[in-house]
Amino acid sequence: QVQMVESGGGSVQAGGSLRLSCTVSGYTYGSRAWFRQVPGKQREGVAFISGGGSTTYYDDSAKGRFTVSQDSAKNTHYLQMNSLKPGDTAIYYCAAGFTGGAWAESINYNYWGQGTQVTVSS
Repeated sequence: QVQMVESGGGSVQAGGSLRLSCTVSGYTYGSRAWFRQVPGKQREGVAFISGGGSTTYYDDSAKGRFTVSQDSAKNTHYLQMNSLKPGDTAIYYCAAGFTGGAWAESINYNYWGQGTQVTVSS
């Protein structure tokens, strides 16, 4: 059984930083990603990292501020978020089990974390 446990969310002021972690058990393969969702909107892809870690993609809103990484030995991937803005406020989800296609489409992932709230105040 695949389990994905997220941590690291919280509340910060604009300009601050947070680091999200997602530890996966029961599944060791493939690419990973981070998504976020606000009420009333679709879940949107924020960052993607390939299984080997050599390829990363970012949503335009995250480029230059967020960094996705992974520690294969710990089966954990991370999202370092710097220069946070109020518009980054959302529930953040980690994803695994990428099946192919567009990396930023949530339908292309089989496994999800429980979500962690990130709140950025101005």
